[in-house]
Amino acid sequence: MRILLLDDDVFMLELLTDLIGGLGYSHIHAASDARSALKALPAFRPDLMICDLSLPEMDGIEFLRAVAEQGFTGGVILLSGMDSGILRAAELLAMAQGLTIVGACSKPLSRDALADLLAVADGRSDRLHGDRK
Repeated sequence: MRILLLDDDVFMLELLTDLIGGLGYSHIHAASDARSALKALPAFRPDLMICDLSLPEMDGIEFLRAVAEQGFTGGVILLSGMDSGILRAAELLAMAQGLTIVGACSKPLSRDALADLLAVADGRSDRLHGDRK
């Protein structure tokens, strides 16, 4: 499964990359801004995106709208340090754009919660593309 990480906090990107790698996933692309992530999308072809909502220049909602317009069919995990009401609203907006939300979680995300979400996303990816762990 190919995983695209998007977070403007470099420490959080490194932490997520290490956690995901430790769970056995090796196809990871990390981006610290939405424009870089959008540029990487066509060539990397992620099965899953883990996206922070609070980003400079282009926020997470704008990024997800752009991703939906590009026809992204993979899963999305939303991460945010914002309150749960904003997280839920973002989840609903993303689903209204036609995106598949695997989960919407507050930061920090525990290793166990991440493992569970990746297992759900990986099962969905296997059904769509075959195993690409």
